[in-house]
Amino acid sequence: MSVSTADQLAIQQVIGLHGHLSDAGAFDRFGEVFTDDVIYDLTAFDAGIVRGHVALAALARELGDSNPVGHHVTNVVLTGAEGDVVTAMSKGLVVYAEGTCASVVYHDILERTAAGWRIARRRVTPRLRPLHP
Repeated sequence: MSVSTADQLAIQQVIGLHGHLSDAGAFDRFGEVFTDDVIYDLTAFDAGIVRGHVALAALARELGDSNPVGHHVTNVVLTGAEGDVVTAMSKGLVVYAEGTCASVVYHDILERTAAGWRIARRRVTPRLRPLHP
């Protein structure tokens, strides 16, 4: 896998930006993180697959106060690269208003676009057990 340091930093920035935009309610800026036709897989949460960042923003607005108050991304690891496509995984921690927390794993496919790196596909997997051998 050969990804330049500049690309690695840009990819980490775009992955991290999702949490900041979500927490600020800046869903209209999801185009800075996701491709127009992103496939956002929430099947592990019985929420199906959301197609497109506009639909993803609508879902976030619909959740309203049920949205987490904090989205935190850690442990970003690039797992593969081929041309202008990179795969990555990262840990997500969400904090809810009542003080509970949840942990997820983001499995991302990012594409280099004319506007920069964007997440084209994201699968969100909840962490429900301490170990997954």
